[in-house]
Amino acid sequence: MEDASRNLVDWAEFARIRAELGADFIRILGYFREDGEKSVDRIEQAMQRRDAAGLVIPAHTMKSEARQFGAYQLGDLAELIEHAGRRALESRLFPDQILPQVAQLRPLYLRTMALFEQETNPRVARDPSAVRAPSNQEFGRL
Repeated sequence: MEDASRNLVDWAEFARIRAELGADFIRILGYFREDGEKSVDRIEQAMQRRDAAGLVIPAHTMKSEARQFGAYQLGDLAELIEHAGRRALESRLFPDQILPQVAQLRPLYLRTMALFEQETNPRVARDPSAVRAPSNQEFGRL
């Protein structure tokens, strides 16, 4: 898959953690999927409530878990949100300026998880250009 979205993941890091975790890899990736969805929800809700403290822990969780699997762009975005939340707690000024980054979080998370699914699920075609349906002109030819 030569799609630009493949650059969302450091596949060498992904392979390293996959080898390191062995049989536990799929289970732990499943935890990341569950935690990630909850973290994104909590971050979006915290932004809506203007709750700086509510940004910090879910963004920190997302940052750490994403980087563990080589999803550095997702981890970096979560880190930006986490730091903005921490600065807001210190300054007592809500970080309205990160609204565009928070809006980018869910789509980036979903694209990243789709890539992980593609890489780990044997039922998902890895390269759609490699699969070619036979035409009616080829059917039955040897």
